[in-house]
Amino acid sequence: MNLLLLMPLSIGLGLLGLCAFFWALRNGQFDDPDGAAWRVILPDDPSETEGKNDDKLAPHAQDRNARRGL
Repeated sequence: MNLLLLMPLSIGLGLLGLCAFFWALRNGQFDDPDGAAWRVILPDDPSETEGKNDDKLAPHAQDRNARRGL
């Protein structure tokens, strides 16, 4: 009796998942999976952040040596 209920239920859930996958594929959900992740990480204008003195981790030689453990 349990198999008569569970077999069609499992097949139905599998088909439902397959339909959801094809719906997402057709609506462009998988077009650019890496683009959104990199848009969060990369700045809009990289020239604004390059070359500023306050961006350096250790501007003095003493600080660089301390960071290296010397």
